[in-house]
Amino acid sequence: MLDPEYDDNREDIQSSVKRFEKMLAQEENSFFDLDTLEQIADHYFIQSRFEEGLKACDLGLLHFPYTLELIVLKAQILGELERAEEAMELIENSILLFPLDTDLKLVKGSLLSHLKQHEAAIEQFLAVLEFTEEKDEVYFRIGLCYLNWPKPREAVDMFKKALEHNAENESALVELANALDEIGKIEESIPFYKQFIDNDPFSFTAWYNLGIAYSKLKQYEKAIDAYEYSLAIEPTFGSSLFNLGNTFMNLQEYAKAEEAYRLCLQHDDPNPELYCCLGASLERQRQFDDALTFYKEAVKIDPLWDEGYYGLAVCLTELDKWFESLHFLKKALKLNEANPLYWTGLADVEAYLGNTISADEAYQKSLELDSFFAPTWVKWAQLHYELEDFEKSADIMLSAIDELPEEAELYYRSAIFLIKAGQFKEAFHFLETGLVLDYDKHVLIFDYFPNLETQKAIFKLIQQYKK
Repeated sequence: MLDPEYDDNREDIQSSVKRFEKMLAQEENSFFDLDTLEQIADHYFIQSRFEEGLKACDLGLLHFPYTLELIVLKAQILGELERAEEAMELIENSILLFPLDTDLKLVKGSLLSHLKQHEAAIEQFLAVLEFTEEKDEVYFRIGLCYLNWPKPREAVDMFKKALEHNAENESALVELANALDEIGKIEESIPFYKQFIDNDPFSFTAWYNLGIAYSKLKQYEKAIDAYEYSLAIEPTFGSSLFNLGNTFMNLQEYAKAEEAYRLCLQHDDPNPELYCCLGASLERQRQFDDALTFYKEAVKIDPLWDEGYYGLAVCLTELDKWFESLHFLKKALKLNEANPLYWTGLADVEAYLGNTISADEAYQKSLELDSFFAPTWVKWAQLHYELEDFEKSADIMLSAIDELPEEAELYYRSAIFLIKAGQFKEAFHFLETGLVLDYDKHVLIFDYFPNLETQKAIFKLIQQYKK
């Protein structure tokens, strides 16, 4: 099947992969030299197609059994396939044949970490450190080991050491940012990115990662600059386009977000997350019919993508298609019943349709999952207000205040419901607190008291607290 002398250097990797796959599918003979098989296996590994990569490695090792590159790659693939014990056996046997090979020892260390034998893994890496010139790679692997442990603070130290030995180790730079993020110090990654960019200003991935760091720090304007530098270097880089869109969404610049997402769709493979983000950018611009199109595409690609069904429900609600919205909310909840927004959406629709018991239960379920979202408390209280159950509305607001004591609106609403329930003394206590927290929000009170005389009395009381 294989001819070691067969030379096809002119054959590009894609045609080699196609020829390899045809050989497997048709169980026919085909000639591949060692270099081509290594390229095919590496291609599959990069694409995370580990089963195919394993077949390429096995085929190569069948005819070239002592090829270190294939041995190392096969061990890595076995690790990715959760077959670390097999990988370890392969590496241990290979070390007997090649006791001085650094790559084998590094893979052994990574496998020990994968098997959660972290101390043994670090001992292995430290032993390699003495004999290799590529010390940045060893420190990088030690850092990954600490991340898997997890010991992110120690990982930070190792990634910094890796960069001290090689300031151009971009993998160490990315993982340093991840580790710093885990310990709440993402801002410390920015000088490292800037130093890297000073050394290599045309690294579009470095600019991209700088943008990610700024985004996490909510420094959105700086993030946009970084993403746009990345795209000036590589205009088709999908990750920068996607995160540029996300940043514009955070700034509520929805038309610009839409533009970034559409460009991303031109250069990246379609995926449900991208379709949902594009749908959301259109939804925020109140282009609900167009948004529906992309939410539908999301669930078409992945019928288990609950965010797509929720997006459909939101748009259908805005289009007054309540029963259709109810259908998709129930589908979203069937897939993910732990999302409080889905329960709030369900409650809103049930309330509109007059199903007050179902709405009451859904609001309560939402708040069991997230009691720190004030709008759900307000909607739940309003449900009972419209049923003229003012005491229940007031009780709901009091529970909300227990969770969110700094939210002035909750105190005003408590005062409103207590006045409606005839509990004036308690109402004025909450009104006073609301006025102290945020005087300007008192205007919402007048919506509940259309009677002019009542408004005058409340206004007179409020004026005493005007700053």
